[in-house]
Amino acid sequence: MRRVVFNQKGGVGKSTITCNLAAISAARGRRTLVVDLDPQANASRYLLGAALDEQKKTLAHFFDDILAYKMFADKPGAYVASTPFANLSVLPSDPRLEELQVKLESRYKMYKLREALDSLKEFDEIFIDTPPAMNFFTRSALIATDTCLIPFDCDAFSRRALYSLMDNVREIQSDHNRSLRVEGIVINHYQARANLPVRMVEELRAEGLPVLEAFLSASIKIRESHQQALPMIHLDPRHKLSLEFEALYSLLAG
Repeated sequence: MRRVVFNQKGGVGKSTITCNLAAISAARGRRTLVVDLDPQANASRYLLGAALDEQKKTLAHFFDDILAYKMFADKPGAYVASTPFANLSVLPSDPRLEELQVKLESRYKMYKLREALDSLKEFDEIFIDTPPAMNFFTRSALIATDTCLIPFDCDAFSRRALYSLMDNVREIQSDHNRSLRVEGIVINHYQARANLPVRMVEELRAEGLPVLEAFLSASIKIRESHQQALPMIHLDPRHKLSLEFEALYSLLAG
């Protein structure tokens, strides 16, 4: 199972949701991989902490080898790094992805990620974190995935971005990946006592958009989670937000 977490708007919690769902998957015994396609490398830093700086192979090295047409290049598994958490690995990001993007796009390498993930048969679940833009890496991710999960922050800017995002996903589905489906919209930073989020969720549902039932609350605890490089179930498994992530994963897992 492959799942892309994507929104063209930044600050909606893509990396946080990716890593916390992946951590729960791994904790439940599933062999789980996070693919970090965002040059900011937030997901990689979240799972590896300071060890990210010691990584000798990243996704940038993987794409370097693709561009160089190396006959004896390493297999995709060689770029995978172990995390401190059982069953959880990461294909780490690298700031150099930004400069590689134009070269990869000009040579039409959008299917290479799918080929790489097809070869990583040892993983039960793959979560793909994406940049906050509809660029080469995001398109590659949507071509390579089964489903797309959309984090949504309850404000007007997020709502405007949502419609464009849905159109982009439909275009990828039509042109490149017939099996791609939107798994649902994740309401993040939700405040049940505030009028705007409640009203906006009701309006999205009225429009027929696939809003998931499991909401994620706003919590200062998540900053501590980032700082310590510990997903919520490892930092504080009894915290309200940890339980909400558990509920979201259970909903997705069926």
